[in-house]
This record gives sequence, C-alpha cells and structure tokens, in this order.
Amino acid sequence: MTEISPRDRRTTKGVSLKGATPKGAAQKGTTIAARVLELVASGQATSRAELAQLLGTAPSTISLTVAQLVERGLIAEEGTHSSTGGRPRRVLRAGSNDEYAVAADVGGRHARIGVVLPGGGVRDVANVPFEIADGPEAALPRLAEHLESLAERRGRDRLRGVGLSLPGPVDVAAGAVVQPSRMLGWNRFPAAAWLEERFGVPAVVDNDANCMAVGEQSVRPAEHQQSIMVKIGSAIGAGVIADGRLYRGARGAAGDITHIRIDSGADIPCSCGNTGCLETVASGAALVRILRERGLDVAGPEDVVRLVTDADPEATRAVRRAGDHLGRVLAANVNFFNPDAVYLGGILSTLEPFVAAVRSQLYESCHPLVTEHLTIERAMLGADAGLVGAGLFALRHALARALGDAGGIGTGTDRFRTAAPPGRG
Repeated sequence: MTEISPRDRRTTKGVSLKGATPKGAAQKGTTIAARVLELVASGQATSRAELAQLLGTAPSTISLTVAQLVERGLIAEEGTHSSTGGRPRRVLRAGSNDEYAVAADVGGRHARIGVVLPGGGVRDVANVPFEIADGPEAALPRLAEHLESLAERRGRDRLRGVGLSLPGPVDVAAGAVVQPSRMLGWNRFPAAAWLEERFGVPAVVDNDANCMAVGEQSVRPAEHQQSIMVKIGSAIGAGVIADGRLYRGARGAAGDITHIRIDSGADIPCSCGNTGCLETVASGAALVRILRERGLDVAGPEDVVRLVTDADPEATRAVRRAGDHLGRVLAANVNFFNPDAVYLGGILSTLEPFVAAVRSQLYESCHPLVTEHLTIERAMLGADAGLVGAGLFALRHALARALGDAGGIGTGTDRFRTAAPPGRG
C-alpha cells in the first residue's frame, strides 16, 4: 500500500517472464500473495505462522511471499509477538502505520464516517447528516466534504482509499447500487468512479451488510471462519463469511434474506413488488408501520427503540414478534450453512427482546448438532462494524492495485504477470 515510485514502476512493470510457469501456476501465485495481503490488512493474521495456518500453505512459500511483499513496501515487519518459548515471531502489518482510508456507512438520514487504519482500527468517528432521498448528485458532494475534512486533518498524502457502505444491492465491479428500494436516483449511479475522481485514490462501494460482515470478522476469533452477519435497521440484510472470506455468490446477491416470504405477512405489499416479504414484518420500517396502526406515536426505528426501552408493552410485543419472524428465516439458512456464528447488528439488535426472540427461534428450529457450539450475539463492533468493513475494503483494493502496479510478485517458481487492477471488493 506504500506508494511506489515512478522509477520502481518502470523496473517492476518490465519484469522478465523468462522461465515463467504456465498460466494456472501464475494464477495460484497471484492468489497466495493477494490472500496474504488481505489477511494482514484485515488484521486476521499478524505473523507468518498464522498465515501458513489460515491458508494451508507451506511455511517456506509464505515466507518467500511475505519477503517479496516487504520488498515492495506492501507489508512491513516489526517487533515480536510475546512467546512462551521457541523463536519469537515478527509482527506483520499492511503498509505503514500512518496510511489510512476514509469511509462512510450510510443510512437513510445520516452517515457514520471515520478514518480506518490497516488492521481495522478506527479514528475520528462521527455521525453527519446525510439525506439518501436527495439522490447521489446532491448527497455525495456533501458527504465528500466531510470525508475530505478527515483527510486534511490526518494528512492527505497518506490517504490510500475511500470506502462507502450503502443500504442496497450493489454491483461491486460497477461500483453502483442496482434497483434499490427507497433510494430514488441511485440506481446504477457510478458512485465508486465518482469518489475516485474526487479523491484521486481507489474507491470501493459495497452493501451495508457485507461491510458489517467484513468489519466484524476482523475482530472475531480466527477459528470463526463461517458466519452470518445480519443487519436489522430500517431494512434487513445479511452478509455471509465462508472460510474466512466474504461470500458473494454468482452475481453478488448472496445473503439477501430480505425478500424471503413469511406466511403471516402474505397480504402486505413489499417494495420489491411482491407481498409478505421478511422486510414487511420484521424490519424497522415494518415496526414503525405496525405501531402506527396501533395508535402509537412513532416516526422511525429510533422511536421503536425508545418505546421498548421504556417497557411499552405494545412495542415490546411487536419487537418480539419481529425477532421471531427473523429467527425462522435464519433457521433455514443456519441449518443449510452450519456456521460458527450468527452476529446481529443494526439498531434493532440493541433490543434484548428482539435478540432473545431470534436466539430462541434458532435453538427451537435448528438441528442440535448445528446449534451445539453456535455463537449467537450482537456485533462486537456495534455501530462501527459497517464503517470498519468499508474502510478495510478500500485498503485491500488499494493494496491490490499497488500490487498490480508493481508488476506482480513471484511465489516459488510462480510469477505474476502485470495485469489491470482487480475488480473492487
């Protein structure tokens, strides 16, 4: 992630390919180096031994890959792990400690912004106004001003990427949301390209649940390699971690539990055009509608939280019912996927009656073998999970682009071929 000088670019881009191995071997080498960068940048691995264990790769291969990444300035080694015996291990980090990304986790009426460091540390976190209904042409410039202010205070020369978490389905390669609900004017708007032009560094746009999943994964135990992260705010979404990496599916829509149909909501219209979707009975927006119909004064999910916190019986009953609906949908996914953990995030996850209903339904509906060691709890990062994930996506993309600009790194007898920067995410 450290900036590569023009002189270095000239020498590395022209790297000799004599003796290069077949395409398949080169791709394997590329995958190992890219995964090393990803694991170190996310904080999941801080030593060569941890990299070898997580990747199932020979220590000698890891050692050579790390050495070449260090030579390129993409990884640094410093200090040692505390050890109870044997040889001390050098601590790995991505780029330098003063490099960073700025990121924003966007909601309907506000955005959570901050500085994200390699490994997932956050600084200067703040909530700022953001009206998603104003459309990207009006909303993004105002958000960019807040992010630029963060960068100016931190040092613009050390900014390496910009990450944006959006509450809708995202085509990551295009850097745009696709047919989102309640986001008038955002469909197919090239948000990532807009941010890159504005800031002059790599930019990444992704779905909010995916960002939360990646952020939360960075602080969870290394043995938790399979998990489902569920965001329950105005809408509902899920991000899936498989073998320690975000699983996107064939077209990037993995984890979209929002439009799974619920029998008890059969007559309620959904923004997707169908009726009875999970979103219509279990989301924050659904609870606002339900409680209004029952005569309560609620304007948004924050009011639902307030009522439940004040032990309002009608609101508490509605929240428990919503958690039960979500738990039923999650149970089918948990039985199928058999994850290590289910993490709950978003504003409704702060309510114990909601979390208890989800947990109860999972234990009731899943096979005992699936739930025996299943972790079901709130996100450790809380409101910062999406912000951290968006920033980590941006830093990883910046690393991958720097790796491509450097002309690639050989692994054993493998070599990288100079290639266009990989797709976002």
